[in-house]
Amino acid sequence: MELIIQLIAGAIGGNAAGAVLKKQSLGTLGNSLAGVLGGGLGGQILAALGAGGAAGGTDLAGIAQSLASGGAGGAVLMAAIGIVKNVLAKR
Repeated sequence: MELIIQLIAGAIGGNAAGAVLKKQSLGTLGNSLAGVLGGGLGGQILAALGAGGAAGGTDLAGIAQSLASGGAGGAVLMAAIGIVKNVLAKR
């Protein structure tokens, strides 16, 4: 359940970051895919470190942790991919 929340939050985070960072945006589909990947990875990494979603359970605090870690992971990965894409496009 937590992973699904993280994936959805990652897609939302990726699209939100794309809306704010217009130069790094990958388009709606690209932002969503990068966000889903980042949301899943980010949530799992934070859970492994003891700071996030997958260990949180289905109570309100666990869901909030999954949303935050998935959204942040999605936004960060989308921005990172956008930056790399722009750097490679300049070459």
